[in-house]
Amino acid sequence: MSKKGKNFINASQKVEADRSYSPREAIDLVKELAFAKFDETVEIHIRTGLDPRQADQQIRDVTLLPKGLGKTVRVLVFAQGEAASAARAAGADFVAETDEDLARIQGGYTDFDVAVGTMDMMGKVGRLGRVLGPRNLMPNPKAGTVVQPDDIAQAIETAKAGRVEFRLDKSANIHVPLGKVSFSAADLYENMAALTSAVRKARPAGAKGQFIKRVTLASTMGPGVKVDVNSAMNMETEAV
Repeated sequence: MSKKGKNFINASQKVEADRSYSPREAIDLVKELAFAKFDETVEIHIRTGLDPRQADQQIRDVTLLPKGLGKTVRVLVFAQGEAASAARAAGADFVAETDEDLARIQGGYTDFDVAVGTMDMMGKVGRLGRVLGPRNLMPNPKAGTVVQPDDIAQAIETAKAGRVEFRLDKSANIHVPLGKVSFSAADLYENMAALTSAVRKARPAGAKGQFIKRVTLASTMGPGVKVDVNSAMNMETEAV
């Protein structure tokens, strides 16, 4: 048995499988059980009662985590003219303005975490769908990453500050990073509260029956910790 396997098993034995923890308890336990030598990411996994095959039961939205993600977010911007200059001034890591820039991305350059585009560039950006789409990097108005040229600086600031996109996958689940194990429990709590509140508000019109069936927290290498659904989805009403 590998060292990693032993660590995971030992950590798993400290989780009561039949218990639904409060958000605070779950966060404390996930931090306690993280065993990797690197600063693991704390992730939330939400099992919904939605049917991903139905158009009126889709979820795709964004929210801002108040305590950030604990990592440097590399932002690429599709813009031209004054908007391109504004993007550079706002801290964009790469500005795709020319045909040569677009060709570089068409050739496979994806060394960035978020792509933001101005509306007047999206006609050209659309041709990059085969490269950006599979990597979930295509700018999208719903995700707040397609903006008016005058709004490009704010979009970059938001992307770097802790903006996360959440969407329903083919298995009716939502997976979102909440920060790092090194974050304080209070900071992880605030980020989790912001995320679950946003998910609750994003409930689609076609949702039927129980919207959220299960909420689980886990670090990158650690075991899952089940969280009480009602408590998790109503965290904003609790004292932080």
